[in-house]
Amino acid sequence: MQKNVLITGAAKRIGAACARLLHSEGCNVFLHYRSSEAEALALCVELNALRPDSARSYAADLLNMAELNALTDEARQAWGGIDVLVNNASAFYATPVLETTEAQWDELLGSNLKAPFFLATALAETLTERRGCIVNIIDIHAERGLKNYAAYSISKAGLAAMTKMLAKEFGAAIRVNGLSPGAILWPDNELSESDKQEILQRVALGRNGEPCDIAKTVLFLIRDAEYMTGQILTVDGGRTLFC
Repeated sequence: MQKNVLITGAAKRIGAACARLLHSEGCNVFLHYRSSEAEALALCVELNALRPDSARSYAADLLNMAELNALTDEARQAWGGIDVLVNNASAFYATPVLETTEAQWDELLGSNLKAPFFLATALAETLTERRGCIVNIIDIHAERGLKNYAAYSISKAGLAAMTKMLAKEFGAAIRVNGLSPGAILWPDNELSESDKQEILQRVALGRNGEPCDIAKTVLFLIRDAEYMTGQILTVDGGRTLFC
């Protein structure tokens, strides 16, 4: 599968897992990062050692439109165009409703909803030319908000709506799908061990998932789901059965 893929938030965690799997399937991967420079550069070295000039990295603050547009320009020029956009970069932290600041609202809605929208529109021409696709990483809490994470949940609900809207607008030119992870990787410094066990008790498979579970689903949506658009797949081990 020879495709050029831009992955946002690609230096670590789910983004890095997607980069490694798609690269192993023959893709060139353009790795966006904001502050995780060491991890992004190391991943580039790792992948380019396997196949020269198959991975590049670029730092950008997606809340800054000038930097976002510079990212898409660089990605388009890297290998002559982009076939796939994976909107993975995401901000996540608690924002109880009565304590949410305007700055928090702007950051969460900006990174989780505004940036994916403008990345999609900035790349629409090259994606159309190459009959490409977009994959949005959403969240199971887009459907049922997570308590004390109001702004985050709202932003992901917006991303789910955006997935369907862009699929309708782009039609046959660009397939647009999403996937909603459940408990995959625990957020840094957010949950106690008791919190984690309480969550796992409400997962049908009785365990958290792995980044590769998300990466495999991304691969499916890119490579195999040729007659799918506007759809959101849930990858949560059955957690939403108990919500």
